[in-house]
Amino acid sequence: MQVQKITKHLVNWLKAYSEKSHTKGFVIGVSGGIDSALTSKLCALTELPVICVDMPIYQAQNQIDRAHAHIKWLQQSHQNVRFEKVSLTEVYNGLITALPKVENEAIRVMALVNSRARLRMTTLYYFAGLHNYLVAGTGNKIEDFGVGFFTKYGDGGVDLSPIADLTKTEVYTLARHLGVNQAIISAPPTDGLWGDDRTDEDQLGASYPELEWAMNVHNQNFKPTDFKGRQRAVLTIYTKLHQANKHKMEPIPVCLIPKEYKQSL
Repeated sequence: MQVQKITKHLVNWLKAYSEKSHTKGFVIGVSGGIDSALTSKLCALTELPVICVDMPIYQAQNQIDRAHAHIKWLQQSHQNVRFEKVSLTEVYNGLITALPKVENEAIRVMALVNSRARLRMTTLYYFAGLHNYLVAGTGNKIEDFGVGFFTKYGDGGVDLSPIADLTKTEVYTLARHLGVNQAIISAPPTDGLWGDDRTDEDQLGASYPELEWAMNVHNQNFKPTDFKGRQRAVLTIYTKLHQANKHKMEPIPVCLIPKEYKQSL
């Protein structure tokens, strides 16, 4: 992996896209995780204005600490980086109060978990609208195009996705090259939406390296029955998630009306 060339390519792409879209900079949600750490560093390297936003909703303190330490590290090297903290816990509580309760608590919890990501998306676009900035996405290739591990119109609601062609392994490699804090690199990946310590692997049932392997063999049209043991289990997990979340990864379906139906009688 040619990290210097990839870094330069990504930074140039970000700058070119901003210029083409007649925008002035970037806004990004920084969670204390590896993906937002890498993306915010790449945005900072463009030398365009960058707003890093921390948006806690019942967030674990260690995640908040990592996010703040990362933003401080960015600001030490980049004068174009600005920090905003918007506590959304009370907003989230207000939403819970306003919404009707349902009998199935498990479904309600899942719907509310995704609403956290959508509140954050709304907040990012507030800052983007104020300053004519682009909202930079933090999804990687496995999450965005493999298992669909993101919230539609939440963390999936962005203007551009600079690291979406990098696997999680490649994200770590590039982050190390750029000097991202070891505490972030060492932390188990988590979406931080549950208010507990569950990791991405806990939710997905497989590690990112396993899912990268599964994505590769799935794209070669292999099936779970072509393998045994753990490989069969992992490919089964990947296949089910990929199929279930396909609606997130494809364009919004449009019902096309036959032309003759629109003609006057």
